[in-house]
Amino acid sequence: MRQSRREDRLNILRVTLVQRYIIKELAQGFVLCFVSLLTLILMGRGLQMRNLFLGLDLSALDAAMLFFYMIPMFMLIVVPFSCMLTVFLSFLRMSTDRELVALRAGGVSLYQLLPAPLIFCTLCAVMTLFVSLYGVSWGMDNFRATIVDIANNRARIVVQPGVFNQDIFGLTLFARQVDPDTQEMRSVIFEDRTQDKKNRLTILAETGTIKAEPSTGSLLFTLHNGHIYRADGEQFGILGFDTYEIRLDLSKVFSGADIGEIRPKEMSWDQLRQAYREPDVSSPRFQLKVAVELQKRWALPVSCIVLGLFAMPLACMFEGVRRQMGVVLSLVTFLIYYSVFSLGISIGESGKVAPAFGLWVPNALFAVLGILGLYLTVREQVPTVQSILLRIPYLRRREELRVQQGDGQ
Repeated sequence: MRQSRREDRLNILRVTLVQRYIIKELAQGFVLCFVSLLTLILMGRGLQMRNLFLGLDLSALDAAMLFFYMIPMFMLIVVPFSCMLTVFLSFLRMSTDRELVALRAGGVSLYQLLPAPLIFCTLCAVMTLFVSLYGVSWGMDNFRATIVDIANNRARIVVQPGVFNQDIFGLTLFARQVDPDTQEMRSVIFEDRTQDKKNRLTILAETGTIKAEPSTGSLLFTLHNGHIYRADGEQFGILGFDTYEIRLDLSKVFSGADIGEIRPKEMSWDQLRQAYREPDVSSPRFQLKVAVELQKRWALPVSCIVLGLFAMPLACMFEGVRRQMGVVLSLVTFLIYYSVFSLGISIGESGKVAPAFGLWVPNALFAVLGILGLYLTVREQVPTVQSILLRIPYLRRREELRVQQGDGQ
């Protein structure tokens, strides 16, 4: 009886040590995967936004802040993929190094190893959920406000009294006087070259102001008491006005910068719920996007647990595969998942199926496959890729020849 209790205590101690070892390896691998993937994505995004960076003549600090504000949006994809990749590579290494076989021989089953990856995946899910509900909107709001504020400051800086300024994003602006306190311009000449290059608008006004609008991602030029002169071929038109507004959409000026009207994927959780409760305010298509986004904010965090659970038996199945090939296999698996997930988003936004059904089917499918794979792996009924390949006669003869040569040496 005492010997049995002692063996139970040793088994519990052994499992506890293994759990700590696995969690430590998962944490280290996750940091490496997360930083690497996020860096690659930010570099790609930076290339897409090069016109914005060059057009605004950003400093290194401003560019770094913009990249920092973009991180929460990318984390919704990077964290689930990094979670799955980390679990897959860790258990692939343990399986290839026969550590799982040694643990199984010592009385530790795969079920007893399950708490460590589950705790790790749950922590990833909680982090993704926080980013999904609060971080995304915080990052995009600051990203939008920073760009508009920089553009607004630059526009005000280049407006020098008595000088024709042509550095304001496709506009020509002249002001005889500029109030240093209120930034109000007097005796304004304004030429708009952003619309039709052949038919330009020339505006003369008594006063004018420049105002930033972060909510729409634009600069608002407001002119008072003036005339609009339009030349269209041989025709010439004059139109007087008391107040005339010109809104410059920075998204159209700088390709790659989506800072126009706030979209559902940029909203906070409270904004999404409010928009969903007010269907009469927006169009049916916008309502469908809001409904899809509400489900997406929860489905992606849950995918951390689902994909992590799915990666465990998958790693055991690919026993003996190199780590480089493991990265490729993880990428292919995640692409399959995300393709099904994106299809669910498209179908949900079209209104053909309920958004909840379209976005939760991928999680349900991969969860079932993960549980089934885990069950079969514990019962040692899942064939490895090597055993499947050795069923091919050519590969089997080649392996037998390799073994014979090894025995001969």
